[in-house]
Amino acid sequence: MVPVLLGTFAPKLDDKGRVILPAKFRDEFSGGLVMTRGSDGCVFVYSEREFEKLHARMEEQAPKLDEKGRAYIRMFLSAATQEIPDKQFRVTIPPVLRKYAGLERDLAFIGTGSRAEIWDAAKWEAYSAQAEAGFSEADAEVIRALF
Repeated sequence: MVPVLLGTFAPKLDDKGRVILPAKFRDEFSGGLVMTRGSDGCVFVYSEREFEKLHARMEEQAPKLDEKGRAYIRMFLSAATQEIPDKQFRVTIPPVLRKYAGLERDLAFIGTGSRAEIWDAAKWEAYSAQAEAGFSEADAEVIRALF
């Protein structure tokens, strides 16, 4: 069974660009992880297993994509990096991803099911407040689409 990544955590980025993985995510990412550009200005974090499945789907769909789709895949994969946590469960977020997501010191590390996301804490707070305002209204529409 694939673990479901859940919750919101508030780690700090150290001076070397490293973050300590939240304890609840360590088992999923202990063997290695892949980070890349994410939607809405965050960093997506996948276990190696989940990233391999995602990449296989991309490869399957790539021939069918238009120019915009191909550009997305290029940007997604060109920033991807494989990391293995050290003994303190730290991983380095590369400069290109820190710049993309505006990561400085205070972070929000959130679980979104099959992946995690790393946000600048202030950006996450603003995004979350905006999204929460429409959450109740979207509930019925999203639930209908899922089931």
